[in-house]
Amino acid sequence: MANKTSRRKKKYSGIGGQAVLEGVMMKNKEKYAVAVRKPSGEIAVEVENFQGMMHGSRLLEIPFIRGVFNFINSLVLGTRSLNYSASFYEEDEEGTMVDKALDKVSGGRGEKMISLLVTLISIVLALGLFVLLPYFISSYFEGFIRNHSLLMILEGLIRIAIFLGYVVAISMMKDIRRLYQYHGAEHKCINCIEGGRELTVENVMRASRFHKRCGTSFIFFVLIVSIVLFFFIRVDNVLYRILLRIALMPVVAGISYELIRLAGKYDNLFVNLLSAPGFLFQKLTTKEPDEEMVEVAIASVNAVFDWKEYLAETFDYVWDEDEG
Repeated sequence: MANKTSRRKKKYSGIGGQAVLEGVMMKNKEKYAVAVRKPSGEIAVEVENFQGMMHGSRLLEIPFIRGVFNFINSLVLGTRSLNYSASFYEEDEEGTMVDKALDKVSGGRGEKMISLLVTLISIVLALGLFVLLPYFISSYFEGFIRNHSLLMILEGLIRIAIFLGYVVAISMMKDIRRLYQYHGAEHKCINCIEGGRELTVENVMRASRFHKRCGTSFIFFVLIVSIVLFFFIRVDNVLYRILLRIALMPVVAGISYELIRLAGKYDNLFVNLLSAPGFLFQKLTTKEPDEEMVEVAIASVNAVFDWKEYLAETFDYVWDEDEG
């Protein structure tokens, strides 16, 4: 049993994660773990290191620039984690002909190649759906709305509407709803330990399923920041408008990353107001998990993060000797 000598506001722990198929991925520094509830009911945990793009480069220390590389690294790691979790539910255990061919060509690195390919396709699809489509839809109103600023606001509102429609549509799928429940379990675990509580199923179930550093909140910042930046695109050529929107997306990602980083590290009125719209979005992308889902999320945390040491250093917990 642990004795708590003080209680303070939530403190940044440095861990983050992602929901995967019937499981949760948690990352702490360069180490990450994917915990999955197998069809047999057993929890499988894989622990690996992930250094990512530009590892060791000083570019990752420069504000606004680091966000671009961290965003790409998150996509790559997320895809890799999803592929691992999906492997437990594939009917063909030996892999498809495509898998075998890629392994042969790449010298056994077929899975990494697939992850990279899926990531690139995801980026292209996201640009088409959330950047280009809103522009083309809003362009139809140019004959009725002559004010450039109003058109930019309309384009931004269309972008938000498309995102909301996409989230609501996929949430109707059973597998996605379960994914959202695991997303909630991931947030609850982080909120539990960052709130100064022991990582038990009971404590996690009582924690909030909303978190300031959530990827959903990051997307909200992307949507809002893009509206502001696109105000400055004032060219008549349609091709230039499209190219400038695409070219500005790394800038949008860099600014949004700094905002989500700020929100995750501090707990004050300004940050809470900044995070509030993202919490509304998370009402759609997180659902309350059951206890078995929480057990999986806890297993993922335990594999990469010493939460007992964190509570002792941050919240002055005193652990009995038999607890370590």
